[in-house]
Amino acid sequence: MNEELKIIFDLTRESMANAISHLEKKLLNIRAGKANPNMLINVFVDYYGTKTPINQVANINTPDGKTLIIQPWDKSILEEVEKGIELANLGFNPMNNGENIIINVPVLTEERRIELVKQAKIEIEDAKIAIRNARKDANNQIKNNEDFSDDVKKNAEIDIQELTDSHTDKLDKIFEIKKNEIMTM
Repeated sequence: MNEELKIIFDLTRESMANAISHLEKKLLNIRAGKANPNMLINVFVDYYGTKTPINQVANINTPDGKTLIIQPWDKSILEEVEKGIELANLGFNPMNNGENIIINVPVLTEERRIELVKQAKIEIEDAKIAIRNARKDANNQIKNNEDFSDDVKKNAEIDIQELTDSHTDKLDKIFEIKKNEIMTM
């Protein structure tokens, strides 16, 4: 394989892998009914005048599948942690016991589960768009390269399409796993 063509393939593969990696991070924010510290990833606490991510001011534990326990390293910010959770509008009702913040994660209703599956599907579609854009960029680079013969261009486009198909299949599998996770009580 031509060195220039290899670079195009490597960049395309990396771009598609990044789309999947980004998607997996986004899907962590879609809760599936089980308590998970990642549920609080978008919570910020006013820590001495600075908006700070909650995981930088406290330990977050899940003693069981329905409870989150937040233990601030500095007990004086308990109320600020509580306020940060409420401001994040996650639908949680934090309870302050003077030592920790305890959150009982409510069981998801069927309606909410369907809503979360739709949200996951939107994230999957965004990742598919990113993968198709990577394919388009690679095909444009190949088509516009004067050094490649028509046969090389044709074969390279076929290879790029196979790469696209394999990454799209991965996305479909990721969606099925997340869908099952959300819909299973």
